[in-house]
Amino acid sequence: MDWKDFMGGMKRNIRSFNAAVPETSAGFSTLTKAAKSSQHVDDKTLEFVALGISVAERCEPCIGFHIEALIKCGATREEVADVLGMALQMGGGPSLMYASKALDCWDQMTA
Repeated sequence: MDWKDFMGGMKRNIRSFNAAVPETSAGFSTLTKAAKSSQHVDDKTLEFVALGISVAERCEPCIGFHIEALIKCGATREEVADVLGMALQMGGGPSLMYASKALDCWDQMTA
């Protein structure tokens, strides 16, 4: 999978969906901003949690969005790999498949 192309298409799809249901999209945006406004946990840690859930839920677009956010937060490949290892421990074989996709996403997005 070409993650950059995949995410570009996903972002176009989301913009189209947001235009179709602007009030619902605004509500989701408000929820997202509130969830990311922690005064006790740093942004990188919140994104690591989100990445682990993305792997557990098998959500490829979510993986892409949270990898992009982790890159912006200054995460390292080693940190991402550690988080993916924990996701694997919690989720078994299916998480292995999506953890490997997430690391591939990291590698492509940081290349």
